[in-house]
Formats: sequence, structure tokens, C-alpha cells
Amino acid sequence: MSIVHHPKLGMIECVRSLRARSIRLAVRRDATLRLTYPLFTLRSTAINFAERKIAWIEATRRRIAERNNNTPILTRDDIERLRREARCTLPPLVERLAREHGFQYSALSISSAHTRWGSCSGKNSISLSLYIMTLPEHLREFIILHELCHTRHHNHSAAFHALLDSCVCGKEKLLNKELRSYHIPATPGE
Repeated sequence: MSIVHHPKLGMIECVRSLRARSIRLAVRRDATLRLTYPLFTLRSTAINFAERKIAWIEATRRRIAERNNNTPILTRDDIERLRREARCTLPPLVERLAREHGFQYSALSISSAHTRWGSCSGKNSISLSLYIMTLPEHLREFIILHELCHTRHHNHSAAFHALLDSCVCGKEKLLNKELRSYHIPATPGE
């Protein structure tokens, strides 16, 4: 990994990767760039790729700035309160929804993930971010049902969406749209 200070793009973290098959560009929450590229690609080629994406980078940075302005910053005390609430509230909620909809899962964990509200492993272990507690209850239930549906369909196929839609009385698209207006809150040090 190397850091490049580009005159127009600012700081770029350049990462050469064994697994990368193509050049990937990401804008981080702090507006810096991460450029990941295959071993056989020159860094200058990857930077040229980023330079051709200036319009996309600027638009993405504007969206991130707007999101950051609309996203509350939580204190460490807030996070601990959410963690306690999540540990008390989520296990019985997941159990109830699983029972009501006929799902089975192998385990439940509560994490402090900042990149996603929840996930389901190939072994049907569900993980939920404690930040799910910042959402309205109906969206918490939607996320949990989403992860429970992954215990039957470990993908986002048409069958998965049909199952999820049936679990939420035909409101999957509406709930997804509403969920997109929420973001995992910023925490100290971000």
C-alpha cells in the first residue's frame, strides 16, 4: 500500500492486490480515495483510471458530505447504551420473527459493524449491527426478516426477494426505499 497526494483528487490510498481482477475505486466516509488494482497493473495506470472518474468522485463526495451532515454522531456512552439495548431487545425479536415465519438460524451475534445492518453466514448464523437500534422498529424487523430469508436463499435471487416480499406483506420495495434514507451513525474517531 502507498499513499499518493494527487493535486485534484487529494489523498489516494493505492493498494496492489493479488485478488483484484480489475481496478476498483472507492470513496471513503472521510472523502479520501482507495484505489485497488491487480498486481500486474502499474500504479500510474490505476491513477489515470481515477482521474477519468473525477465527476463520479465529486458526486460521491457530495453525497457523503450530505449524509454526514444528516447523520448524528454518537458518543461512547450512546454506543454502550445501544449495545445494552441490542443485547436485551434483538435476541427475543429474532426468535419471535423466526418462529412466526418458520425460519431456523444457527446463532445470533450482535456486532458494532459500520458497513452493514446485518448479515447471514453460509451456516445460517445471523449477525446484527448494534446500530440497528437507531432505526424505527418496523425497519429493525425488516432487516431481521431479510437476514432470516438468507437462511433459505444465500443470495439476492428472485426467489429470495419473493420470500422477503411475502414476509413483509408485499412492502419489500417500499421498506428498502425507506431504509436507504437511514445511515449507520458516525462514532468518535471517524
